[in-house]
Parts: sequence; structure tokens; C-alpha cells
Amino acid sequence: MESTNPNRRQVLKTGALAIAAGMAIPSVIPQDTKASAPAGGPYTARDYSGLVGMLGFDEPLLRTHFTLYEGYVKNTNALIAELGEMSKASKSGSVAAAELRRRFGWEFNGMRLHELYFENLGGKDALAADSPLGKAIIRDFGSYAAWETDFKNTGKARGIGWAALVMDGWSGRLFNTWIAEHDGGHLAACPIILIMDVFEHAFIAQYGLKRADYIEAFMKNVNWAAAVKRHG
Repeated sequence: MESTNPNRRQVLKTGALAIAAGMAIPSVIPQDTKASAPAGGPYTARDYSGLVGMLGFDEPLLRTHFTLYEGYVKNTNALIAELGEMSKASKSGSVAAAELRRRFGWEFNGMRLHELYFENLGGKDALAADSPLGKAIIRDFGSYAAWETDFKNTGKARGIGWAALVMDGWSGRLFNTWIAEHDGGHLAACPIILIMDVFEHAFIAQYGLKRADYIEAFMKNVNWAAAVKRHG
């Protein structure tokens, strides 16, 4: 079952556009991800409406998902402002401030992981086997088919969160990993190469409980150009 957050339950039950909460800290930001805010300024939600029309993704599903993402952006900005005010008031060492810092990680990751997710969708071309990423996948998984099976199975794990292909920033080795909620399971110093949202809000309005069918639709729409760029 998804989070007990009442806004999230409302999204699942009614399909209504709602603002919901996320969770904590990506280890490394991939090099193609530019800040969605000027230095020192508020973050702004990016426009992903160009994804509307993808095969396997109904427009209402995507529109609801975009609005959910916008909620993370809004809450990230609100927490930055509130923590700043607490610091000015010499309250940064308080229990309240400590809890807000934990919540900030939750909201920030909800924002950033969705940006990575939307930006690695919308593709039509397969991954070139002779690309640096294609070669690395074959090196570390034996074949593209073996990697894909493992990635899909990662996404089918019970629970809510994300399936991610990440790269050890020190050795270059690739791993498929599960990120619980938004903060549990991030591998330190491992940039995200490809990420798939498997919270229920990503698919249940269209696919019901058929997560495997959603995963198949995701794989048919991967923007491999974005993944190759993140891999470097």
C-alpha cells in the first residue's frame, strides 16, 4: 500500500489533482540535470507536457503526475524559506528545525527524482549496443537482455519507491537498485543513469494493480539519449 499521507490516498481513490509529499537525498546529481532555480532563488516546476501523447501513458495519468511533482517543488521552496527564518531567529539548533531538515530531504528528493524520471521518458530509439552505456551494461550484466530483466524485476519489488540504474562514481560499475520511498537505498557517490517511478500514483489510475504492464510501457518509452548523457 502507498503512503498513509491523506493527499496521496485521495489521488489514488479519486484521480484528483493533489499536492503530496515525497522523501530524501539523491547521492549525486547527474550531469545533464540543471538546477531548476537560479542561485539563491526559488525552484520552479519544469514543463513536461511534451510527454503527453506517449504510447501507454494516458493524458490524465500524466497530468496528475505533473501536479504531484509540482507539489514537491512548492514544498521544497517552503521548507527552504522556513529553515532560513529559523536560522535568522537563532533556532536552527531546535528539535523543530531538525525535523524540518529531515522533511526537506523528503520534499527535495520528491522534486528531483521526478525530474530525472520525466527527463528519461519520451524516447523512441533503442539503446545502441556500441554506445559507452551499452558496452557498460554488457560488461556488468552480461547482456542487455539480462540487464533489462533484472531492472524490471527490481521495479516489481513489493513496496513503494523507485527502480534505478546507477553508476559507481569511483569504479564506473553499474548496479540496478531499489530506492524505498524517496530516500532509502541511495548508493553513495553513484549518479542515477535511469530511473523508474513505481509508486502507485505512477500507474494505478490507468493500469490498476498491473504494475508489470506499466513497467513494459515505461521500457518502450525510455529516452536513452538522456541516459547515455548521464553515463558520460
